[in-house]
Amino acid sequence: MSVTAAQGFSAAGIAAGIKANGNPDLALVVNNGPKLAAAGVFTSNRVKAAPVHWSEQVLRGGTVSAVVLNSGGANACTGPKGFQDTHATAEKVAAVLDQAGLGADFNAGEVAVASTGLIGVLLPMDKLLPGIETAAAALSENGGEDAAIAIKTTDTVHKTAMVSQDGWTVGGMAKGAGMLAPGLATMLVVVTTDADLDSATLDRALRAATRTTFDRVDSDGCMSTNDTVLLLASGASGRVPAYEEFAEAVRTVCGDLARQLIGDAEGASKDIRIEVVGAATEDDAVEVGRSIARNNLLKCAIHGEDPNWGRVLSAIGTTKAAFDPDRLNVAINDVWVCKNGSVGEDRDLVSMKDREVRITADLSTGEASAVIWANDLTADYVHENSAYSS
Repeated sequence: MSVTAAQGFSAAGIAAGIKANGNPDLALVVNNGPKLAAAGVFTSNRVKAAPVHWSEQVLRGGTVSAVVLNSGGANACTGPKGFQDTHATAEKVAAVLDQAGLGADFNAGEVAVASTGLIGVLLPMDKLLPGIETAAAALSENGGEDAAIAIKTTDTVHKTAMVSQDGWTVGGMAKGAGMLAPGLATMLVVVTTDADLDSATLDRALRAATRTTFDRVDSDGCMSTNDTVLLLASGASGRVPAYEEFAEAVRTVCGDLARQLIGDAEGASKDIRIEVVGAATEDDAVEVGRSIARNNLLKCAIHGEDPNWGRVLSAIGTTKAAFDPDRLNVAINDVWVCKNGSVGEDRDLVSMKDREVRITADLSTGEASAVIWANDLTADYVHENSAYSS
């Protein structure tokens, strides 16, 4: 169900001592070929972590032989030393894998690096570098789950997904429970496939998938400095699927992982599905959906199981989207509590006992639509983020 579901990949997850609690904190994913095609998307935050800068350079070549990921430290806002540490990490991975005699030549320029954890703290390289040796020794075709566990931070569960069809497979892992408001991706995600496709095709499919999955997750309005989503292809199946089939498989895996991220969001008690319909353009629909998702008053109301549709309208009104206030309609869990910008069906008909809450906002302007996923705002979320650095 993870990054080793596809042929041609091995992985490991170990405890290197980066986390003070001794939990697993270092993952290694290796593409054993025969192909090494890759694509990636990264945070659009202008403050980027050192591993993001490094991996962006690596992905320009369209080839990735291995990915090393650590939790327990973001290596963000760490200056030149942070970038040097990222470079040293990639160099160490390449050297160790070369020594392991895996039948391929590894070089640092083809090793992607990803980190997650507290911003502004240098990584303990005296623990991370020896940990790479331990991880390399533990590499296995069955190591995908261990790798997924090792990249958790405030996640309560590890997250994996897989689609398999016609002799080829797409599998993936993700971490993320907070700072979920991406511009291209969210937190750390590695997706693998044994389909035989080039990097340009991977890039096209990945960008199409992230646009409607990870990019539509907006848990708390906070964009990470470390967001990374990678798609690697080994070509080990020898199959060359049609682009449409492959793109849909990637989208399905990304969608599954994105939904798991929302389901594990920090402190949340409700998952909120916000569907904007009747918009003039898709951009309008996304803007309105994000505005609703980021309305803290509404998020508090949802936590209290209060179908307060007025807060939905007020969120819509802050956008530049095309609409007539007197034609707005809002449904909460399929009850149209607002019709034509005014009182609709009885709000007492709305049941909000279930974990999932569905909000539909109809702009009555066009045919475009979009879905954004969000969460309620809870005291547990405040506590977890106030105590995080300790």
